[in-house]
Amino acid sequence: MTKKMTQEEWRAFVSHSTRTGKLSTVREDGSPHIAPIWFVLDGDSFVFNTGKNTVKGRNLARDGRVALCVDDERPPFSYVVLQGRAEISEDTDDLREWATRIGGRYMGEENAEAFGRRNAVPGELLVRVGIEKVISAADIAD
Repeated sequence: MTKKMTQEEWRAFVSHSTRTGKLSTVREDGSPHIAPIWFVLDGDSFVFNTGKNTVKGRNLARDGRVALCVDDERPPFSYVVLQGRAEISEDTDDLREWATRIGGRYMGEENAEAFGRRNAVPGELLVRVGIEKVISAADIAD
């Protein structure tokens, strides 16, 4: 039977292993754009980086509204959707710190520093999204 996750459960779910998020941003014409991202939770926010000139980077600079979906595609199926508004920074010191954390999660600690250095360059954005709404469902097919 489908159940709503507690805060502890959804935080553990989205942080588990190397689950990617599917980030939805708003295009200039109001239509959605969805792209997979690597991210980490930080308190009541999630953090990721992207290129300034990517579709999502341009969308975020114009309209900070986002939704992030993280799911488990294996039975009994579960998902979490996080909604909020993005704040963008181009500070390379902050970008390196967070890109290193993200790299550690997805590439392993042995590759974290290299990932951080590679992504802390001009043209990259650090994006922090304050989580305003959480929608979750666990064990959908039970």
